[in-house]
Amino acid sequence: MSDAAQPTAAEVRAAAEAVKAALDRHLAAVEGRTGDDDPAVYEAFNALAAAAEAYDEALYDRYDEVTPFEIPGADDSLPPYAGPEEPHALSVLIRRDYAVVEPQRLIAQARRVTDLDREDGAATTHAALGIVFGEYEPDEIASRHKEFGLEEGDSTLWVEAAEELPEPGDWLDAPFDHADPERLVCRFDISAVFDDETDEDEPELRARRA
Repeated sequence: MSDAAQPTAAEVRAAAEAVKAALDRHLAAVEGRTGDDDPAVYEAFNALAAAAEAYDEALYDRYDEVTPFEIPGADDSLPPYAGPEEPHALSVLIRRDYAVVEPQRLIAQARRVTDLDREDGAATTHAALGIVFGEYEPDEIASRHKEFGLEEGDSTLWVEAAEELPEPGDWLDAPFDHADPERLVCRFDISAVFDDETDEDEPELRARRA
């Protein structure tokens, strides 16, 4: 960055003061919370995250220094909420990725729930996946994935607000095409990239309330 583009010392100081003010507002919101879903707490959290990020960037640009803290969940991948203030419906979108690490275990599980013998289609991984996922609920497979010869990858759950329920059958042809990040009420992500940031088996949370 050129010297002309660097923030001034006064601008860095102003960014630091903004962090202090955001800390005070966040603490006041927490102390005065009205419930677990108090929107004032989430708004104060987001404001604190934004102020901290702006200060960190200014500090680095001016002095080539960084702050020793990081606010988890301050994520640019979520745009500002633009859904209804009073949602009357919601959609829950879930994606879970798995690696097939033990195909024979998967096939054995498929055989346990079918009458197919070893010469039939259940002897292929493709057929076994269809049988297993047709027989068991997704949540049961998630909790017992090792029994099915699967290894967990990333997963995400989106709760999206809506004004009203769509007409029956409206989105069945393309159920995931119209997911709108601006309507997210909350989002839960699990990934190995968070292992160093969160306790084991504790999901990374990106949360926002309408």
